[in-house]
Amino acid sequence: LSTLRATQGVPCFKFFNLREKKNMANQNDETRLPPALHNALKDQELHSNHSFLLRWNINSCSNITCNKAGTVEESLKISAQFKKTTAKNKGKELVILREGRAISPNSPCILIKQGDDLNVKYVKAVEQPRKLVGAYASLCRNKRPYELVIFHVLTKGGKSIMKILKNPALRAIHEITIYAYKGETVKRALKRDGRLLSTIFKKNFVLSNKSTSVKTELSNIVDELNDETFQIILLDRSSPPESLPGSLDEAYLVPNEIQGQSESENDNTLKQDSEGNEKITAGNLPVEIPNSKRMQNQLCSQFTESLKGRKTQIPKLSHIQNLFRVDFGQSAQMCREVDTLKKLMGHSDSVCQVRINGKPNGSGFLLFGSCVLTNGHVIQNIYNETRGQLIERVSVHFSYERVEQTEPGLDVVELVCFECIPDVPGGDWALLKLSDNQMIPKALLKHFGFLPKDGGISIIGHPDGGVKKIDPCLIVPSQNRIKVAERHYWENKDFVQLVNSRFFEGVAESIYQKNVLTYESCFYHCSSGSPVFDKQSNVVAVHSGGYMYRSASGETQSVIEFAHPLSAIMERLILQLVVRGKHDVLKEYLACSYAQHEIVMEGVKNLVKKGNVDFRNAVNNLCTAAVSKDVRLNKFLKFFCQTDEPILMDIQDRHGFI
Repeated sequence: LSTLRATQGVPCFKFFNLREKKNMANQNDETRLPPALHNALKDQELHSNHSFLLRWNINSCSNITCNKAGTVEESLKISAQFKKTTAKNKGKELVILREGRAISPNSPCILIKQGDDLNVKYVKAVEQPRKLVGAYASLCRNKRPYELVIFHVLTKGGKSIMKILKNPALRAIHEITIYAYKGETVKRALKRDGRLLSTIFKKNFVLSNKSTSVKTELSNIVDELNDETFQIILLDRSSPPESLPGSLDEAYLVPNEIQGQSESENDNTLKQDSEGNEKITAGNLPVEIPNSKRMQNQLCSQFTESLKGRKTQIPKLSHIQNLFRVDFGQSAQMCREVDTLKKLMGHSDSVCQVRINGKPNGSGFLLFGSCVLTNGHVIQNIYNETRGQLIERVSVHFSYERVEQTEPGLDVVELVCFECIPDVPGGDWALLKLSDNQMIPKALLKHFGFLPKDGGISIIGHPDGGVKKIDPCLIVPSQNRIKVAERHYWENKDFVQLVNSRFFEGVAESIYQKNVLTYESCFYHCSSGSPVFDKQSNVVAVHSGGYMYRSASGETQSVIEFAHPLSAIMERLILQLVVRGKHDVLKEYLACSYAQHEIVMEGVKNLVKKGNVDFRNAVNNLCTAAVSKDVRLNKFLKFFCQTDEPILMDIQDRHGFI
């Protein structure tokens, strides 16, 4: 009291009232506070206002302030733009990304920290989204922030279970974030998340820490897993162990998950009469009894023991039954419609093997007229720059699809032009001229396309110098390239004889800076020059290389493969045809009309404006001579001779670099 009286300008009763309120709030007998004040203090303890950014794309984002406990999806619904976007994507699965990881829309909003960036997108749904409703949803809202635990799981499992997600579209994301509460088991947290296949709960799967390789069984509690990254691996094929006594498992805590329940039903949870009288809602849900943890553990242990004698043994599948068991986890992005496959098979007739003196050295495809496109490095070592010709016999073989085939192939009569500057986008190509009087398949330039940003692609070529093959694979976006290199490093970190960390670090640095299409394929040696097709069967790139190494098992592996965009190659090819005076081949190109021709011409003009004097002089000389009677060639020359300035296009966006 003497201290209070000595405080100048502040009445002592004011300090006393504040201290009294604080003491009253901390007492177990919370009934001493008025109900309204008690609820306000409790809400403030459970949830404080926090703001975060909802990012739609690189240049557009919205600031959202969450002022009420709930799920992340409920917080996003504060945004009118989010509601509008959700309505447009009805029936699709919502994916929320935080720090590049996918979090569940049902995660508590307190998972989002002040100033976090969230990215949202929608993917094809494989089932109706799960919503936490009922008593469990209310219980989650009443949890305090310090009780929350998060950990991360790789979207690809170990060697024995690569497919662990219900929705294969999520495999394009490297990690997902799982939330849990202290005392819960790993199994409970994974099951509630709802994005994993049920197969991982039927055998003895464990979490393997990516940093330490320490394994955590699904029956363990989550308390020590906070912010660690794990991969799901198969320990053995026995039944999973029982949960630890005292953990918050299914034995006594089961979420009431009802699909398709409306938002209004969620707000008034469990509006059902209890014994015909009081309705149970989030407000009057029974809370935990103080000092009851020990009793709870004892009851759970007794309950688990009582169940052991009542379990019915499930007969194991026989060997014959196992033969017919199928895991349906194929990525939807790699699936192809029958019509698309038929188109690809038709396009495969135009793919060839490039041989030097009868030995396979690469792949290629008929681009236009009687000209085959392959990589520049395929023929670089047999080209004499002084004489401007090939010094070895080169042939192409379009029908090598069976080992026993011995057709002689078609001889290359001229190397029209080529470049071998791998570090330049579109700088690794060669155009080979065949004889005009030979039977050749259809040209693929009519099916020209630009690079897709993501999804599935198909490569057709002759890997390892063998017969013609097709490899469907998925694009690796630029933001995931380093993660692919890291994965290969961790898989081979103990094999230091030939491969060390510097190799993978160099790969990560190199591939991150390349403006190329990247993916993981099985096309290695002798497949350079293979055409890469998108989901619409358009040829979009030329398969060019990868980063090879020998794994711990002695097998030849590649960290990641890449392809040069066909659009960038075409721009540089046309420029070279003009500079080198290959007018006959240029006419063949102009005779092969395709929808994107004008866009490619704009790209060539942009390259010329960067200072290619030889091209300008060659075009001006042709325009001055005016000797050509070819309508297409005259139109081509007029386009480059005109003085008006067209609107410049962004070359990088046009190529679709990812």
